[in-house]
Amino acid sequence: MHEILTGAVAMGWLLVGVFFFRFWRRTRDRFFLWFALSFWLESFNRIALGIVDGAGEDAPLIYGLRVVSYGFILLAIWQKNRPRR
Repeated sequence: MHEILTGAVAMGWLLVGVFFFRFWRRTRDRFFLWFALSFWLESFNRIALGIVDGAGEDAPLIYGLRVVSYGFILLAIWQKNRPRR
């Protein structure tokens, strides 16, 4: 049951990434591209969590991917809010 739920969550992250990617293609605003990449990385993170035997939420690879993903979101927010020249 755990694997099924992990796959469903991964699919959800993937679909949200596609949603943001559509907005990026329409507007060419990098904010949406960073968010799409972040959600796709989260999807990959969940897939890796389901595939790697014995990996938990605190495994360095899993945790590192999540940190990079959240870093993409912070980068998107920072770029969107920095002053224009």
